[in-house]
Amino acid sequence: MLSRVLAVGGVVVSLLGSTGFTSAATPPPDKIVIDVATVNGSGCPAGTAAIAVSPDNTAFTVTYSNYLAQVGVGSKPTDFRKNCQLDLDVHVPQGFTYAIAAADYRGFAHLEPGATGTEKANYYFQGSPQTSSLTHEFRGGLDDSWQATDAVAVAALVYAPCGEKRNFNINTELRVSAGTSDPSRTTSFMTMDSTDGSINTTYHLAWKQCPR
Repeated sequence: MLSRVLAVGGVVVSLLGSTGFTSAATPPPDKIVIDVATVNGSGCPAGTAAIAVSPDNTAFTVTYSNYLAQVGVGSKPTDFRKNCQLDLDVHVPQGFTYAIAAADYRGFAHLEPGATGTEKANYYFQGSPQTSSLTHEFRGGLDDSWQATDAVAVAALVYAPCGEKRNFNINTELRVSAGTSDPSRTTSFMTMDSTDGSINTTYHLAWKQCPR
């Protein structure tokens, strides 16, 4: 069962599924390494997405520096929607596997009264079906940071198959609609980027030991 905790003006997303493992594990002692195999999308041009793994192997972050959707004055017709697809090569220590337990999305939004902004995401392991997209909508007037959390029950986590090489794919999208606002006089925008590294997307990891 998916439970949702929504902060003021904010959004966060999780991955759900099923698992046959019976024993939980603490994070592996050896450092995990995540390489970006490919990155595509108008929201993450080359060189604008960076990955960092937490020292305790419990999470990794993605920091964007050019992820902004907007409509109105100064906008191009294609700026209303931006997206990013990350194909990640996750190097996991032998004997362990992982799942994405939650994903925290943060950013800033300026939405004129009558305008709306949408954040959308899904996740899947290479060769596996994509999860259903999780979508979150924000309504103007809003001029503030956004953040929220979707949580998933432990029994519903999807783990990477043991002993198999499967890249992890993350698809995200930002979309802004002028709605009843006047785009000839105003600008509405929604960002998921950071100029100083203080705003990032955090993916929380759950670990299992593989059967011997």
